[in-house]
Amino acid sequence: MYIIFLGAPGAGKGTQAALLAQKLGAVHISTGDLFRRKAKEGGELGVLLKSYMDKGLLVPDEVTIKMLTQEIKGARGSKGVIFDGFPRNLAQAKALDEALEKQGKAIDRVINIKVADKELIRRLSGRWICRLCQAPYHLVTSPPKRAGVCDRCGGELYQRDDDAPDTVKKRLEVYLKEAQTLIDYYKGQGKLVEVEGEGEPEIVGERIISALKVRVKGWG
Repeated sequence: MYIIFLGAPGAGKGTQAALLAQKLGAVHISTGDLFRRKAKEGGELGVLLKSYMDKGLLVPDEVTIKMLTQEIKGARGSKGVIFDGFPRNLAQAKALDEALEKQGKAIDRVINIKVADKELIRRLSGRWICRLCQAPYHLVTSPPKRAGVCDRCGGELYQRDDDAPDTVKKRLEVYLKEAQTLIDYYKGQGKLVEVEGEGEPEIVGERIISALKVRVKGWG
């Protein structure tokens, strides 16, 4: 199966995409992780990616599609691919469809994880990160033992600018504006599945499995 995960920042799509890939025996492709790995590996593509990332620029769609196409080809023998973090807009969605079609493949399902804005703001604005080891914390769900201090290395904890409450609201507004075109696009293709994303990760995972109507050993 070829599955796309959609969801606002903080909806948990990365966690659910990884869990579903593990259960299905599929390859989990997170564009963020992929960018970082390729940039670290070097080579022509890696150097190009690093140049965009170092400048804080978005990686062009054609570069991302080329990279994803290579990853999809490398996933032969698996039981499918789970896309996490791509596509982000309609142009990317159409480009992905075209790239898959050339390989005789197509997206089977698109999972849209729905979480109320109030809950998304709570999740995102409570996130803190260690400056030294990058360990993540959350003031509500996984707070450090000592305020402002990392449990692992003793480093200082800080909150990213884009996790501040006011910034989070703006991020959500931008996401929802772009996401609606994707939702309409995949709904028109009859591929969209919407899942309630509030609750424990295991519970959300069970809802996704149920929505996909796939029996997975040990889950659902």
